[in-house]
Order: sequence, then C-alpha cells, then structure tokens
Amino acid sequence: MVVDMLAANGVERVFCVPGESYLAVLDALHDADIKLTLARQEGGASMMADAWGKLTGKPGICMVTRGPGATNAASGIHVAAQDSTPLILFIGQVGRDFREREAFQEVDYKQLFGGIAKWVAEIDDPARVPEYVARAFAIAQSGRPGPVVLALPEDMLRESADVTATPAVVPAETHPGPAAMADFARRLNAAQSPVAILGGSRWTADAVARFQAFAERFDIPTGVAFRRQMLFDHLHPNYAGDVGIGLNPDLRKRIDGSDLVIMLGTRLSEIASQGYELLDIPVPAQNVVHIHPDADELGKVYQPALAINASPEAFCAALEGLQPEKPQTGDRAAAAHASYRQWTDTPPEVPGALKMGGVMQHLQSVLPDDAIIANGAGNYATWVHRFHRFRSFGSQVAPTSGSMGYGLPGAVAAKLCHPERMVLAFAGDGCFQMTGLEFATAVQDGAAIIVILVDNSMYGTIRMHQEMHYPGRVSGTALHNPDFAALAEACGGHGERVERTEDFAAAFERAAASGRPALLHLVIDPEAITPTSTLSAMRAKALEKA
Repeated sequence: MVVDMLAANGVERVFCVPGESYLAVLDALHDADIKLTLARQEGGASMMADAWGKLTGKPGICMVTRGPGATNAASGIHVAAQDSTPLILFIGQVGRDFREREAFQEVDYKQLFGGIAKWVAEIDDPARVPEYVARAFAIAQSGRPGPVVLALPEDMLRESADVTATPAVVPAETHPGPAAMADFARRLNAAQSPVAILGGSRWTADAVARFQAFAERFDIPTGVAFRRQMLFDHLHPNYAGDVGIGLNPDLRKRIDGSDLVIMLGTRLSEIASQGYELLDIPVPAQNVVHIHPDADELGKVYQPALAINASPEAFCAALEGLQPEKPQTGDRAAAAHASYRQWTDTPPEVPGALKMGGVMQHLQSVLPDDAIIANGAGNYATWVHRFHRFRSFGSQVAPTSGSMGYGLPGAVAAKLCHPERMVLAFAGDGCFQMTGLEFATAVQDGAAIIVILVDNSMYGTIRMHQEMHYPGRVSGTALHNPDFAALAEACGGHGERVERTEDFAAAFERAAASGRPALLHLVIDPEAITPTSTLSAMRAKALEKA
C-alpha cells in the first residue's frame, strides 16, 4: 500500500539506502513501475531527493532504515526545510512491540525531526497508510513546501488491510485577491524606483516567463535571491543580479534607495538580506510588497506595506492584466543590467596557473542554455554565482541552507531527472569528500554528470574566516587530499587532473565525450581564496587592524 500510494501520486523514482527495517517496502518496489536509486550514504540519498523536489516541484522520495540511517538522512532534511523543498522521508522503524525499550537502533523521530520537518508521524495501523501518505503529500507541497517524515514500524509493514490507494494529492493553491492586486497596481504605478527580488519555491517555467514580461512592461530591475538564479534570464535586459554572497555594491544601493521593493516567493533570510541589514526589521524603510504562498511567512520577519498570500505561479498569472499608466523608458532596467554586466563580464585576475575566471569563461562559451549546475557550499561557489549566466528555469540545483556535500548528489538526481541535459556538479575538495562516493552511484545508474572539483587543499571558507579573525593562526582547516581523478577512474568513471587554465578546455571536451560520469580535478592556488582578494591580503588587513 505504501508503494501503491507513491504510484498514485506520480512518483517516478525513490532514493534510498536499504535496511532490514523496511524490507517489505523494498519487496513491493520490486514489482512497481518506480525506479530505485541506491545511494552510498543516507545523507546523499536525502540530498538527491531534495534536488528531485527542486527540479520537479513534487516531493522527492527518500527511504532509509532506522537509527543511524535516519540520523544520516537528517542533513538533507535540513536542506529541504531551509530551501522550502517538498520531500518525504520514509524511515523503517522498530516493531511496535519493541518501542520505548531503546531497542536496537530505536529513535523517537518526532523528537529528532520535530524542529526541522513540517510534519512527523508514525503509521501504527496498516489501514491508515493511504490516509497518512496522502496527508504527507499534501503537507509537503502546500503553503511553504518542506520535508515530511513518516516512520514505518517493521511489523506494521508486514500486516494486511482491506484498503485501496487514494487519488493523487493536488496541493492547495493560494491566489491574490482583486483588492490586493488593485492596491499593488496603485503602489507600482506611483513608484519611481521599483526593484523586484525573486526567490523561494513553487515556481514554474510559465511563471518565470510571465514575470519577465511584467518586468519589461513596468521597467523593473529584477534581482534573484541567493541560489535562486534560475528564476530570471541573466542576459535579459531587466536582470539586475544575484542578491546573495558578494552582492554588487551598485545593486545594494539600488535596493537601499528603492521606493518599492517587490519580494516574490522569497523569505529574504540571512544570506540574501546581507545579514538582515538589507531591510530594516521589523518595519523596512522601503515600501515593501511581500508575496508568499504561506501566510505564516508574511510579517514573520518584515512587516510589509502590503502582504499578499499567493504562490508565485498564481501571482504571476494575475500580473497578466496589469499595464503601466504611463509609458516606460526602460532606463531603470537598462542601468541596472549594465551594472550587472560590468560586475560580472570580466573575471578579475587571481594568483596561480589555473584561474577559475578562465574556467568560467570557457564554460559559458560551450554550455547549452539548459545545462543544469549543481553545487554545495564553499568559496568556489562564488565563481558560479557571479560569473555563470543562468538562462533558463530549472537550471540550478543548490542549497540555500549552505550545506557542504550537496553538489554531487544534487547533480546525480538532476541527471536522472533530465538525462537529455548536460549536468555539472561544482564542488570544493572539502565539499566533495563529504559525499564523494555518490560518484559511484552516478556510475551505477549511468548518470553521466561532469564534476568540476576545485582543490585548494583546505576548507577554504573557514580558512578565510580564520585569517580575518585569527590571522596567521591556521588550525583545523588544512586538507591532505587523495588523487581525485584516480578515485573517479576507480569508480568506473572518467577522471583527469588539470593544473593550468589553458588545459581546461580540452579536458572538459574529453570529459563530455567520455559518455561516463566524469571528474575534472582542478588544482588552484590556495591564495586565490575569492575573486577579489587573497589569503595574504586578508591576513595583512586583519593584522593591521589588530
């Protein structure tokens, strides 16, 4: 019945690490028309499920065993929570007659996941499986999407009940009312310097296209929140830039001086808000219109001048009828886009024989517009966020939660979801090693991704902060790394080591032509810690202040 409910809700793939606690479900999957991806560790499996949820808008499904399996999976559940991604985690549980004895691998999942999942429940009665699973699909997708956890006692899974699968769950939609749209139109037509910031989930390609057309009509410079860059074409004349780490100072000034900030879908949390300094809390100085599908997010941090409880898709559909009261020149958007291009067109020079600026420029020249870019966390990701041109919806898979280790499993799921598209995973040397054996998962499932592994032999972001706050006192950040290219080959993939910028293009061509999961091990100078500074410069500045 668990598997029947997955099939009824259109589930195409399950990500798992097997366990004896849910063997009955694995047996049911044997005869189902649902693909099964076997991850190497539960954290990788839950991150794959999160990436699937990001790309499809439907819950990614993850299955793990009790105890250690569940605690390992928690990393991906936290990503889904902070990223507003629909996901359902099924956990095999100890038998009902063993509970409350601290049986082998027993965990109270309501206690463990209660603070990060939208709903946590345990199914004690097999007759209620359809009810619980349907509710899980509804909660995971509705309002602000997020993760749901269902525990499945082992003995319950082996019992029978006279029930049938329920119809597919259709998540509740939230639409803007006429009065709210009329108010929004008045504020918009009165504004002299409007700015839009897009983010969150529950977007579609159609919603993105409609908002871009709306921004054109009203000459609105449009930015995207941290790691939500696929929500606006970067070469569109209204694109103003990424509102995340390393914010363009000119875009910051534009937002500071705006008389109408349209926040659509985004919570504008810590990173996008520049440490909660971009807008005043609780009442922003700017005239803020906040549109979000979950009413609980409206007024939670910022008290907007106008709050609209609507999903991005429904709100963008309502924008179709809005027309400006006076002709628009396009000057506002043109100035913002010109500033974005100036900030990103030419990567700065950095130390070392292999320069990430040259790597990004080559990738920009050869990647198709629908290529999917996945990444985890680390300073290497700054090169992607600032210098890659995201052109289409569904082309970015990245954790706003800042989770290391996400890029590789995220890319595996993306390639399985869209096998016809090129998929790249960016990872640092520390980031890769947290989930690196999911490369073997890619090989096993034939997911021909290309991993761009940026190696500076350290946890670079933490080392950067060390030099800024404890200059010259290096502790706990150096890494002695394996031969990553050899590791890729050992798994059955294609691997190469690249040490010079001029060698990257040919290596990338060979990786793409290999037809196998590929890894390019890029060795960079540790001094090249950001596009704009070096470790030595940061250390010297910190010592000067001291």
